[in-house]
Amino acid sequence: MDSTRGRTEPLAYRMAPRTLDELVGQEHILGPGKMLRRMVEADRLSSIILFGPPGTGKTSLARVVAATTRSGFAKLNAVTAGVADIKRVIADTENPILNPSGRTLLFVDEIHRFNKLQQDALLPQVENGTLILIGATTENPFFEVNKALISRSTVFQLQPLSEQDILRILDMALQDKERGLGQFQVELEPDALARISSMANGDARIALNALELAVITTQPDAEGIIRIDQAVIEDCMQKRSIAFDRDGESHYDTISALIKSMRGSDPDAAVFYLARALHGGEDIEFLARRILICAAEDVGLANPQMLTLALSAYQAVTMVGMPEARIILSEAALAVATSPKSNATVVSIDQAADDVANRRTGEIPMHLRNAPVDGMAALGYGKGYRYAHDYPGNIVDQDYLPKEMLGTVYYQPTSNGYESRIREWLEKRRQKS
Repeated sequence: MDSTRGRTEPLAYRMAPRTLDELVGQEHILGPGKMLRRMVEADRLSSIILFGPPGTGKTSLARVVAATTRSGFAKLNAVTAGVADIKRVIADTENPILNPSGRTLLFVDEIHRFNKLQQDALLPQVENGTLILIGATTENPFFEVNKALISRSTVFQLQPLSEQDILRILDMALQDKERGLGQFQVELEPDALARISSMANGDARIALNALELAVITTQPDAEGIIRIDQAVIEDCMQKRSIAFDRDGESHYDTISALIKSMRGSDPDAAVFYLARALHGGEDIEFLARRILICAAEDVGLANPQMLTLALSAYQAVTMVGMPEARIILSEAALAVATSPKSNATVVSIDQAADDVANRRTGEIPMHLRNAPVDGMAALGYGKGYRYAHDYPGNIVDQDYLPKEMLGTVYYQPTSNGYESRIREWLEKRRQKS
């Protein structure tokens, strides 16, 4: 009986690299001469935090370091560990019998799940070098790890593996008779591995799990050969993997990219990021609100009807729901992306708000004030006000700003879309007044 059939560990676990040379990808930090590689090879590692999507090699790198270091090694998972576990590691480190080196390399997986108290418990020993921390996280550590711990560590960002990297890992698994699938006679349809690599979206774990599932669930033919075609691959993967966390950084990055694509008048990018958000399970009302805000903030009076269209889309999305809501959201996002743009309304209200908060802006002119009671009129409230509709063109020249603010200009219309007509009209209006 071959060595892989009786093993219960997933293929992704069995194929974990044992040396730096077996690690695939991340050349920007592990290539020849790169700092992290030099630190590991010289066993001179200082505290680091590995930050990147799942399946990119964070845990694998920690295992390689554990196999090469002369220091003690301990591993904690922040999901299940607490302050007591940290104190136990520290006590073992300081015990000269258990750890003659007096130092421990501590790997903390999912470090972002440690609360502030737990993270603070690491600080003194990380500070004096007793603990060499390797923290791994899928979340942005600059948001999720406290600043004191970040300042004592070097942050390395791991990138999603390329399709070529995934193909190399899959080929290694198929050839390896000890840990991989080399004991099986497997024939894959042309481009089947490429399909796995494409659908894994840079996650080696997903790719290896899909390959293993395809192999162990496919019956050999009369010749003992396991033949796998693309249909089997797609059935084993079900759905292309996309790194998306509705409460994490990918949520904010995707929404940021959607908004910036609409603002930048790129309809193709806008609909792509919309599809990515929908694929990840983003809340459709949230997406509709962001499009509505973009219509006001970035389109503005260059196309005044866009706000109405976006509002209608928001109302329609709440009434219809998925899957049809995707069509409404697409129409609204594409409309905003292809519309003339102006942020003059944003600039004007922000400048006015800054003046209100920071300048002496004076009092509202008496002729503009409300005079609901006869006695107030006698004090001058509303006195001298000229009703615009009593004058030609329904416009009358009078001071509308406080005396201290006369001559201040906030609204500067652009020459884009409908705002060009506003600009022309307003220039004439301001010249006359």
